[in-house]
Amino acid sequence: MTIPWQAVTGQPDELGESPFWHPHEQMLYWVDIPARQVRRANVFMGTVDSWAMPQDVGCIAPATSGGLVLALRDGIYRAREFGGALLPLARFNHDPRTTRFNDGKADPLGRFWAGTMYEPRDARKAELYSVDCRPANGNGGKPVIQLKALNGVIANGLAWSPGADTVYWTDTTNHVIQAWDWEPHSSAMRKHRIFRQFAPKPAGWQPGMDGYGGRPDGAAVDTQGNYWVSMFEGGRLLKLSPSGETLADYPVPARCPTMPCFGGDDLQTLYVTTARHGRPADELAQYPQSGCVFSRRVDVPGLPVNFFSD
Repeated sequence: MTIPWQAVTGQPDELGESPFWHPHEQMLYWVDIPARQVRRANVFMGTVDSWAMPQDVGCIAPATSGGLVLALRDGIYRAREFGGALLPLARFNHDPRTTRFNDGKADPLGRFWAGTMYEPRDARKAELYSVDCRPANGNGGKPVIQLKALNGVIANGLAWSPGADTVYWTDTTNHVIQAWDWEPHSSAMRKHRIFRQFAPKPAGWQPGMDGYGGRPDGAAVDTQGNYWVSMFEGGRLLKLSPSGETLADYPVPARCPTMPCFGGDDLQTLYVTTARHGRPADELAQYPQSGCVFSRRVDVPGLPVNFFSD
Protein backbone atom coordinates (compact mmCIF):
# COMPACT_ATOMS: atom_id res chain seq x y z
CA MET A 1 0.00 0.00 0.00
CA THR A 2 1.37 3.40 -0.99
CA ILE A 3 1.33 5.98 1.80
CA PRO A 4 -0.14 9.19 0.30
CA TRP A 5 2.51 11.53 1.67
CA GLN A 6 4.75 13.72 -0.44
CA ALA A 7 8.03 15.24 0.68
CA VAL A 8 7.77 19.03 0.56
CA THR A 9 11.49 19.51 1.16
CA GLY A 10 14.47 17.71 -0.31
CA GLN A 11 17.00 18.76 2.30
CA PRO A 12 16.10 17.26 5.68
CA ASP A 13 16.12 19.17 8.95
CA GLU A 14 17.75 17.88 12.09
CA LEU A 15 14.61 18.57 14.14
CA GLY A 16 11.80 20.28 12.26
CA GLU A 17 9.10 21.91 14.40
CA SER A 18 6.49 24.67 14.65
CA PRO A 19 5.06 24.63 11.11
CA PHE A 20 2.34 27.05 10.07
CA TRP A 21 0.75 28.10 6.80
CA HIS A 22 0.88 31.85 6.19
CA PRO A 23 -2.37 32.65 4.34
CA HIS A 24 -1.26 36.08 3.07
CA GLU A 25 2.12 34.98 1.78
CA GLN A 26 0.99 31.49 0.69
CA MET A 27 4.14 30.15 2.33
CA LEU A 28 4.86 27.34 4.76
CA TYR A 29 7.01 28.31 7.76
CA TRP A 30 8.77 26.07 10.29
CA VAL A 31 11.97 25.86 12.35
CA ASP A 32 14.92 23.50 12.68
CA ILE A 33 15.71 23.74 16.39
CA PRO A 34 19.30 22.41 16.75
CA ALA A 35 20.35 23.89 13.39
CA ARG A 36 19.11 27.28 14.68
CA GLN A 37 17.20 28.02 11.49
CA VAL A 38 13.83 29.51 10.63
CA ARG A 39 12.68 28.21 7.26
CA ARG A 40 9.94 29.08 4.82
CA ALA A 41 8.96 27.29 1.64
CA ASN A 42 7.15 28.29 -1.49
CA VAL A 43 5.52 24.91 -1.99
CA PHE A 44 4.42 25.85 -5.51
CA MET A 45 7.95 26.73 -6.68
CA GLY A 46 9.75 24.20 -4.52
CA THR A 47 12.07 26.81 -2.98
CA VAL A 48 13.15 27.12 0.66
CA ASP A 49 14.58 30.18 2.41
CA SER A 50 16.56 29.83 5.64
CA TRP A 51 17.28 32.40 8.33
CA ALA A 52 20.01 31.70 10.88
CA MET A 53 19.26 32.32 14.56
CA PRO A 54 21.76 33.13 17.33
CA GLN A 55 20.22 30.47 19.60
CA ASP A 56 18.02 27.40 19.38
CA VAL A 57 14.60 28.50 18.13
CA GLY A 58 11.72 26.48 19.55
CA CYS A 59 8.66 28.01 17.93
CA ILE A 60 7.37 30.91 15.85
CA ALA A 61 4.09 32.59 14.95
CA PRO A 62 3.11 35.22 12.37
CA ALA A 63 2.30 38.75 13.51
CA THR A 64 -0.67 40.81 12.37
CA SER A 65 1.53 43.84 11.70
CA GLY A 66 4.09 41.77 9.77
CA GLY A 67 7.01 39.52 10.54
CA LEU A 68 7.24 36.96 13.30
CA VAL A 69 7.31 36.44 17.04
CA LEU A 70 9.92 33.85 18.01
CA ALA A 71 10.75 31.85 21.14
CA LEU A 72 14.51 31.36 21.37
CA ARG A 73 16.35 29.53 24.11
CA ASP A 74 16.30 32.38 26.62
CA GLY A 75 13.19 34.36 25.76
CA ILE A 76 10.66 35.77 23.32
CA TYR A 77 11.74 38.00 20.43
CA ARG A 78 10.09 40.00 17.67
CA ALA A 79 11.23 40.45 14.07
CA ARG A 80 9.38 42.87 11.80
CA GLU A 81 10.35 40.95 8.67
CA PHE A 82 11.92 37.67 7.66
CA GLY A 83 15.66 38.02 8.23
CA GLY A 84 15.18 41.25 10.19
CA ALA A 85 16.56 42.38 13.52
CA LEU A 86 15.56 40.35 16.58
CA LEU A 87 14.06 42.63 19.22
CA PRO A 88 13.69 41.14 22.74
CA LEU A 89 10.13 41.13 24.05
CA ALA A 90 10.37 39.07 27.24
CA ARG A 91 13.04 37.29 29.27
CA PHE A 92 12.46 34.55 31.82
CA ASN A 93 14.00 33.15 34.97
CA HIS A 94 14.87 29.69 33.72
CA ASP A 95 18.49 28.61 33.30
CA PRO A 96 19.14 28.52 29.53
CA ARG A 97 21.91 25.99 30.10
CA THR A 98 19.31 23.36 31.00
CA THR A 99 16.00 24.78 29.74
CA ARG A 100 14.88 26.20 26.43
CA PHE A 101 11.63 27.22 24.81
CA ASN A 102 9.97 24.53 22.74
CA ASP A 103 6.39 24.39 21.42
CA GLY A 104 4.23 27.51 21.13
CA LYS A 105 1.59 29.42 19.15
CA ALA A 106 -0.51 32.56 19.22
CA ASP A 107 -3.94 32.18 20.78
CA PRO A 108 -7.19 33.19 19.03
CA LEU A 109 -7.03 36.70 20.55
CA GLY A 110 -3.41 37.38 19.60
CA ARG A 111 -1.35 36.54 22.69
CA PHE A 112 1.77 34.42 22.14
CA TRP A 113 2.04 31.25 24.24
CA ALA A 114 5.24 29.24 24.54
CA GLY A 115 6.25 26.30 26.70
CA THR A 116 9.68 25.26 27.90
CA MET A 117 11.61 22.00 27.82
CA TYR A 118 13.77 20.80 30.70
CA GLU A 119 16.61 19.09 28.84
CA PRO A 120 17.87 16.73 31.61
CA ARG A 121 14.32 15.29 31.58
CA ASP A 122 14.58 14.11 35.18
CA ALA A 123 12.26 16.66 36.81
CA ARG A 124 8.98 18.40 36.06
CA LYS A 125 10.39 21.86 35.41
CA ALA A 126 8.72 22.73 32.09
CA GLU A 127 6.30 25.66 32.14
CA LEU A 128 3.81 27.33 29.81
CA TYR A 129 3.68 31.13 29.49
CA SER A 130 1.60 33.64 27.59
CA VAL A 131 2.91 37.01 26.43
CA ASP A 132 0.29 39.68 25.76
CA CYS A 133 1.51 42.68 23.75
CA ARG A 134 -1.86 43.87 22.46
CA PRO A 135 -2.31 47.65 22.61
CA ALA A 136 -5.33 47.26 24.91
CA ASN A 137 -3.65 44.79 27.29
CA GLY A 138 -3.89 47.17 30.23
CA ASN A 139 -0.16 47.82 30.23
CA GLY A 140 0.07 50.23 27.32
CA GLY A 141 1.08 47.47 24.92
CA LYS A 142 4.12 46.53 27.01
CA PRO A 143 4.36 42.77 27.51
CA VAL A 144 2.12 41.20 30.14
CA ILE A 145 3.48 37.77 31.03
CA GLN A 146 1.38 35.06 32.67
CA LEU A 147 2.37 31.61 33.84
CA LYS A 148 -0.40 29.38 32.48
CA ALA A 149 0.67 25.84 33.42
CA LEU A 150 3.63 24.01 34.93
CA ASN A 151 4.90 20.62 36.18
CA GLY A 152 5.81 19.31 32.75
CA VAL A 153 9.09 18.01 31.34
CA ILE A 154 8.69 18.80 27.62
CA ALA A 155 5.99 21.29 26.63
CA ASN A 156 4.19 20.34 23.43
CA GLY A 157 0.79 19.94 21.80
CA LEU A 158 -0.49 23.49 22.36
CA ALA A 159 -3.80 24.07 20.55
CA TRP A 160 -7.27 25.55 20.91
CA SER A 161 -10.69 24.20 20.02
CA PRO A 162 -12.72 25.79 17.19
CA GLY A 163 -14.95 27.59 19.69
CA ALA A 164 -11.92 28.89 21.62
CA ASP A 165 -13.33 27.34 24.79
CA THR A 166 -10.75 24.58 25.29
CA VAL A 167 -6.96 24.74 25.41
CA TYR A 168 -4.73 21.67 25.07
CA TRP A 169 -1.19 21.19 26.35
CA THR A 170 0.99 18.07 26.25
CA ASP A 171 3.80 16.81 28.43
CA THR A 172 5.57 14.57 25.94
CA THR A 173 7.84 12.78 28.42
CA ASN A 174 4.88 11.67 30.51
CA HIS A 175 2.85 10.66 27.44
CA VAL A 176 -0.12 12.81 28.44
CA ILE A 177 -2.30 15.38 26.66
CA GLN A 178 -4.09 17.71 29.05
CA ALA A 179 -7.06 20.01 28.51
CA TRP A 180 -8.67 22.94 30.30
CA ASP A 181 -11.82 24.97 29.80
CA TRP A 182 -10.59 28.35 28.54
CA GLU A 183 -12.20 31.79 28.62
CA PRO A 184 -10.63 33.79 25.77
CA HIS A 185 -10.94 37.34 27.06
CA SER A 186 -9.69 36.74 30.59
CA SER A 187 -7.48 33.83 29.45
CA ALA A 188 -8.60 31.91 32.54
CA MET A 189 -7.98 28.14 32.50
CA ARG A 190 -10.34 25.97 34.56
CA LYS A 191 -11.41 22.34 34.95
CA HIS A 192 -8.09 20.68 34.24
CA ARG A 193 -8.48 17.16 32.89
CA ILE A 194 -6.56 14.41 31.11
CA PHE A 195 -7.59 14.47 27.45
CA ARG A 196 -5.59 11.38 26.55
CA GLN A 197 -3.03 9.29 28.40
CA PHE A 198 -0.80 7.05 26.28
CA ALA A 199 1.08 3.96 27.42
CA PRO A 200 4.69 4.65 28.48
CA LYS A 201 7.68 3.37 26.57
CA PRO A 202 8.24 -0.26 27.57
CA ALA A 203 11.33 -1.00 29.63
CA GLY A 204 14.20 -1.97 27.36
CA TRP A 205 12.47 -0.77 24.21
CA GLN A 206 14.84 0.27 21.42
CA PRO A 207 14.09 1.97 18.07
CA GLY A 208 12.93 -0.62 15.58
CA MET A 209 11.22 -2.82 18.14
CA ASP A 210 7.49 -3.42 18.18
CA GLY A 211 5.28 -2.70 21.16
CA TYR A 212 5.49 1.09 21.39
CA GLY A 213 3.14 3.58 19.70
CA GLY A 214 5.17 6.69 20.42
CA ARG A 215 4.56 9.73 22.61
CA PRO A 216 2.48 12.83 21.86
CA ASP A 217 4.38 15.76 20.38
CA GLY A 218 3.05 18.75 18.41
CA ALA A 219 -0.59 19.06 17.40
CA ALA A 220 -3.21 20.93 15.38
CA VAL A 221 -7.01 21.10 15.45
CA ASP A 222 -9.48 20.89 12.56
CA THR A 223 -12.81 22.66 12.06
CA GLN A 224 -14.70 19.74 13.60
CA GLY A 225 -12.68 20.00 16.80
CA ASN A 226 -10.55 16.92 16.14
CA TYR A 227 -7.04 17.02 17.61
CA TRP A 228 -4.28 15.82 15.26
CA VAL A 229 -1.15 14.80 17.15
CA SER A 230 2.28 13.62 16.01
CA MET A 231 3.45 10.50 17.83
CA PHE A 232 7.23 10.85 18.21
CA GLU A 233 8.99 7.50 17.75
CA GLY A 234 5.63 6.05 16.78
CA GLY A 235 5.93 6.86 13.07
CA ARG A 236 2.33 8.01 12.92
CA LEU A 237 -0.10 10.87 13.20
CA LEU A 238 -3.32 10.34 15.18
CA LYS A 239 -6.63 12.07 14.64
CA LEU A 240 -8.42 12.24 17.99
CA SER A 241 -12.04 13.18 18.49
CA PRO A 242 -13.02 16.05 20.85
CA SER A 243 -13.51 13.36 23.51
CA GLY A 244 -10.01 11.94 22.95
CA GLU A 245 -10.90 8.78 21.00
CA THR A 246 -8.79 7.69 18.02
CA LEU A 247 -10.64 8.37 14.76
CA ALA A 248 -7.75 7.69 12.36
CA ASP A 249 -4.14 6.55 12.45
CA TYR A 250 -1.91 7.79 9.63
CA PRO A 251 1.53 6.17 9.18
CA VAL A 252 4.22 8.77 8.40
CA PRO A 253 7.39 8.05 6.36
CA ALA A 254 9.58 8.98 9.35
CA ARG A 255 9.84 7.36 12.77
CA CYS A 256 9.73 10.74 14.51
CA PRO A 257 7.00 13.12 13.29
CA THR A 258 7.02 16.28 15.39
CA MET A 259 4.13 18.63 14.55
CA PRO A 260 1.30 18.98 12.00
CA CYS A 261 -0.42 22.04 10.58
CA PHE A 262 -3.09 22.68 7.96
CA GLY A 263 -2.45 24.77 4.85
CA GLY A 264 -3.39 25.63 1.31
CA ASP A 265 -6.29 27.83 0.24
CA ASP A 266 -8.83 25.34 1.59
CA LEU A 267 -6.77 24.34 4.66
CA GLN A 268 -7.12 20.71 3.59
CA THR A 269 -3.43 20.07 3.01
CA LEU A 270 -1.90 18.55 6.10
CA TYR A 271 1.79 19.26 6.65
CA VAL A 272 3.98 17.53 9.22
CA THR A 273 7.57 18.21 10.29
CA THR A 274 9.87 15.35 11.28
CA ALA A 275 13.21 14.72 12.97
CA ARG A 276 16.42 12.80 12.31
CA HIS A 277 18.63 14.31 15.05
CA GLY A 278 20.20 11.57 17.16
CA ARG A 279 18.34 8.77 15.42
CA PRO A 280 20.10 5.39 14.87
CA ALA A 281 21.62 4.61 11.50
CA ASP A 282 19.38 1.62 10.79
CA GLU A 283 16.28 3.77 11.38
CA LEU A 284 17.56 6.43 8.97
CA ALA A 285 18.26 3.70 6.41
CA GLN A 286 14.65 2.53 6.77
CA TYR A 287 13.31 6.10 6.70
CA PRO A 288 15.83 8.01 4.53
CA GLN A 289 13.61 11.11 4.32
CA SER A 290 13.51 11.56 8.09
CA GLY A 291 13.79 15.27 8.82
CA CYS A 292 11.84 16.31 5.73
CA VAL A 293 8.49 18.09 5.78
CA PHE A 294 5.68 15.97 4.33
CA SER A 295 2.19 16.78 3.08
CA ARG A 296 -1.01 14.97 2.21
CA ARG A 297 -4.62 15.88 1.51
CA VAL A 298 -7.29 15.37 4.16
CA ASP A 299 -11.08 15.50 4.06
CA VAL A 300 -11.69 18.04 6.85
CA PRO A 301 -10.19 21.57 6.84
CA GLY A 302 -7.97 22.63 9.69
CA LEU A 303 -8.15 25.83 11.67
CA PRO A 304 -6.10 28.72 10.25
CA VAL A 305 -3.02 29.94 12.07
CA ASN A 306 -3.58 32.52 14.80
CA PHE A 307 -1.66 35.79 14.45
CA PHE A 308 0.27 37.50 17.23
CA SER A 309 -1.00 41.02 17.90
CA ASP A 310 1.16 43.95 19.04
